[in-house]
Amino acid sequence: MPYFDTASSAPLHPVARQALLAALDEGWADPSRLYREGRRARLLLDAAREAAAEAVGCRPDELVFTPSGTRAVYDGIAGALAGRRRAGRHLVVSAVEHSSVLHTAAAHEADGGTVAEVPVDRTGRVAPDGYAAALREAPDGVALACLQSANHEVGTLQPVAEAAEECAAAGVPLLVDAAQSLGWGPTEGNWSLLTASAHKWGGPAGVGLLAVRKGVRFRTVPPTDERESGRSPGFENLPAIVAAAASLRAVRAEAAAEAERLRGLVDRIRARVPELVPEVEVVGDPERRLPHLVTFSCLYVDGEALLHELDRAEFSVSSGSSCTSSTLTPSHVLRAMGVLSEGNVRVSLPLGTAEAEVERFLEVLPGVVTQVRERLGAPKSAQAAVTPDAEPEPEVALVVDSLGKRCPIPVIELAKVIDEVPVGGVVVVLSDDEAARLDIPAWCQMRGQTYEGERAADRGVAYRVRRRA
Repeated sequence: MPYFDTASSAPLHPVARQALLAALDEGWADPSRLYREGRRARLLLDAAREAAAEAVGCRPDELVFTPSGTRAVYDGIAGALAGRRRAGRHLVVSAVEHSSVLHTAAAHEADGGTVAEVPVDRTGRVAPDGYAAALREAPDGVALACLQSANHEVGTLQPVAEAAEECAAAGVPLLVDAAQSLGWGPTEGNWSLLTASAHKWGGPAGVGLLAVRKGVRFRTVPPTDERESGRSPGFENLPAIVAAAASLRAVRAEAAAEAERLRGLVDRIRARVPELVPEVEVVGDPERRLPHLVTFSCLYVDGEALLHELDRAEFSVSSGSSCTSSTLTPSHVLRAMGVLSEGNVRVSLPLGTAEAEVERFLEVLPGVVTQVRERLGAPKSAQAAVTPDAEPEPEVALVVDSLGKRCPIPVIELAKVIDEVPVGGVVVVLSDDEAARLDIPAWCQMRGQTYEGERAADRGVAYRVRRRA
């Protein structure tokens, strides 16, 4: 069964398995002890740290291992904020950061700090000067800025080197979340702190990396102990750490060749999906992106139903659709980009993915999407013919009541009735589904209609759409 969700967690690399089994025999003792078993464990830990530091591009004494990538983010942000408290309490992040960064930012805000989010364009990329503007417009002294190296949902690469230059010029450290990119290569630029997670590159789960450059003011938030330079308390999971470092070195050795091969397969998906499936939006930067990841959204499709049907067809993929979330809110990444969220599919190919598996995915996908659309009663797809110069009819307001109905039903019902009003007429959609705020404007853009905004209604929101096509 093809596994196409390596952005969530990569399959355990063979080298990681071998190193893990060997370290279980050799690295079980306490590396802080002086007897022979402890010294042997210490040698393994030091070797793993050196290998990981080489891959990151830092000194071994600048890097510590944490119990997870999320913990590395929490500790990195908290430590930098605490160390630079005198500089100010303002934190700058991008609008598409991983939830671990945004959760930490929310906790900082609840504790009295301030947070600014740098917006992104429709590809999910921050403007190179976006961080300069955020630093310049900060209401208080800036303690820290955060920027992911590559987006976890759409694969867009961020201008880390340029942002780092802006931060350095302002005297502000930059923390880079490199979880998605570290397996493909080192992070460029003059960053100050870096975090990553081993299970993203084929290492075992439960190992994170936190690198803090010398000279960065950093104070570990207590409680602490003597392990990992006092920055990550608790007994080290030495076998997992050894396996993480070994697998990182192994995937780096394969990265160049696999990146070129997987990029070709992803290019095929990006080109073929819109040809095979009507009314699909491929999102993310088409060029400046991770080589193995592609995301697209399908109109009139329930994301959860689509993933279930693909699973029945023996394909494991992921989604940022609100319909696959227990919160029923659209992905914050897709929302920040302003793109369609319904029927969202993320395909992230693991190392060694066969061309035949991608071809079979492309064969299966159109039928699966059609099946889900028919089940939901979606309208037949048709090309929109935009007629901007047509003489508008007197305004007609047709109200569609979709209160209590979840995505993609509000958009489906809008599509069913749009032809019932003359060109220039208006359809008002009533909905209490948060996803409608993103999907109705996206539908208008895809179908050549005019989105005229929203207003509060008695039990939800009224979205106003004017027919142009």
